[in-house]
Amino acid sequence: MDIIHSAAALRGRLQREPNNVFVPTMGNLHDGHIQLINIAKPRAACTVVSIFVNRLQFGPREDFDRYPRTLETDAARLKAAGVDVVFAPDEKEIYPERQTYVVEPSDLQYILEGAHRPGHFRGVATVVLKLFNLVAPHSAIFGKKDYQQYLVLRDMVRQFALPIEIIPAETVRAPDGLALSTRNTYLSAGERKEAPRLYGVLKKVRDEVGSGARDYQRLDQQAMAELARNGWQPDYVAVRRRADLRPPTERDRELVVVAAARLGRTRLIDNLEITLPAA
Repeated sequence: MDIIHSAAALRGRLQREPNNVFVPTMGNLHDGHIQLINIAKPRAACTVVSIFVNRLQFGPREDFDRYPRTLETDAARLKAAGVDVVFAPDEKEIYPERQTYVVEPSDLQYILEGAHRPGHFRGVATVVLKLFNLVAPHSAIFGKKDYQQYLVLRDMVRQFALPIEIIPAETVRAPDGLALSTRNTYLSAGERKEAPRLYGVLKKVRDEVGSGARDYQRLDQQAMAELARNGWQPDYVAVRRRADLRPPTERDRELVVVAAARLGRTRLIDNLEITLPAA
């Protein structure tokens, strides 16, 4: 496995490969990341993983400075997983000058997660496009836990006609249902015991919709109230259509319930897809 820190060295290394598949990460890897790699490996001769904490997608009061940087441990996990190339640049390598050209996503960037994190998806799309240009993969794997991010990047690739297949991967969960996330490490012992409630709330909404409930606004409000009663600060719980995260109509059958809520100092996100029977 090669660990590469510069764009020039990365391009030189990848010239030897007939094709590659790409898994972008911010490091501090967990089993969810390893699942992305397991999905990636059969798809190309070379598996490339990036590790870069992207300042552009963090807001001014978010956790950029305390986000865990664990390259040595991450590299050991990636080597054991059979990764071929790790690209771990520093900030000056990705942004040698102030980034004045940015990717401006569609109006999808302004709702739900984007409403609570202004500029977040602009930062995500900008760095991912830059990484795509460096790695030149034929496919890239993204976890569906970050559902809105997946849609933003899927649409970016389509609208810019990039020759890259975006492959979504199912959320990996702990035995108690909590979606695996780097930010789970911020939780105290007591918060960690409470944290699976977010998944439980999503399951309740999914089950009610599956049983025929169609007052989505009421379901969203009930779910947020349950979280608030148990010490959470919910940003949103919302049943939306999968295609674009807009409110569903009576004809929509492919739905997703998405949620974001703060438990103590830690902000967690999750979602569950819902498929309704044909009308």
